[in-house]
Amino acid sequence: MARPAKRKKLSERGLQLVARRFKVLSEPARLKLLMALEQGEQHVSALMELTGLTQGNVSKHLGILMEAGMVDRRKQGLNAFYFIADQQILDLCELMCAKLEQDFSKDSAHFR
Repeated sequence: MARPAKRKKLSERGLQLVARRFKVLSEPARLKLLMALEQGEQHVSALMELTGLTQGNVSKHLGILMEAGMVDRRKQGLNAFYFIADQQILDLCELMCAKLEQDFSKDSAHFR
């Protein structure tokens, strides 16, 4: 397998920034919200239904995702509609899912 191009070395601050992004993605509730928003713009009540999370949890995790620049919102009257602001987050999730699927396929061969 070909190795990716050599990446630049990160400064301490750069490492902290990368770690912070991964920390945001380390919570399953936030991943559920991103998966729900992958379907398109959603209202909080729709996100509650799609994820099974409570209103408080949806609001809390949307706030964290917004602060990280991964999600944004559009206000329409009294309603707020949330959407994915950084499409590369979906690319990152897809990359990780594909890798896990590949690893699982290799491991599952040991149980046949």
